[in-house]
Amino acid sequence: MKALNGGRPSISWATVRSAWDQLSIYLPIFLMGLMALGTYWLARNTPLLLPPEAQRAVTHDPDYYMRGFAVKSFDASGRLKSEIHGIEARHYPDTDTVEIDQPRIRAYSARGELTVATARRALANGAGTEVQLLGDAVVTRDASTDAQGHLRPRLEFRGEFLHAFLDTERVKSNQPVLLTRDGDQFAADSLDYDNVDRVMDLRGRVRGVLQPAAH
Repeated sequence: MKALNGGRPSISWATVRSAWDQLSIYLPIFLMGLMALGTYWLARNTPLLLPPEAQRAVTHDPDYYMRGFAVKSFDASGRLKSEIHGIEARHYPDTDTVEIDQPRIRAYSARGELTVATARRALANGAGTEVQLLGDAVVTRDASTDAQGHLRPRLEFRGEFLHAFLDTERVKSNQPVLLTRDGDQFAADSLDYDNVDRVMDLRGRVRGVLQPAAH
């Protein structure tokens, strides 16, 4: 029997419940569809997390240049230790060395003695304490007086290759060199000179010309 309510048929509770039961059958499918749609939206809009870029291998290519430069270094007390001038310099990160065109280097010992080095090209370590001079290399140490008041004559080294150690005051070479000490001259196939201990080691074919002492 259908009851009339203002001309409209009434809906029984059993009908509503039946409709809800039918709808509940599809509700899980509907919810799963919403979840899938949400997952798809997140995947499309979330930034990609790229793997970290592998560290680039360091190559023997300069990472910076200096032109028409002058670099000075000082000790802890502010005393000038060395100054390096050059036409151009190139720093190589793989070896932490600086290649210098037409270098001019002035180094001062703890006693204030001046040593000057020049060449066509130089290769210095990152700390500036070790310099390889290449092509027309000249290292000159000015005359000075030691702690006992004795005169230390002027020294000059010449060669195509000279290796100067500024901190330890040494000059080495495995190639022919010419040494001038005041008026005396010595030539050798290799050299190891220690300015602190005043020891000179000449090897190979050593030839020397000594000037007579002045009276």
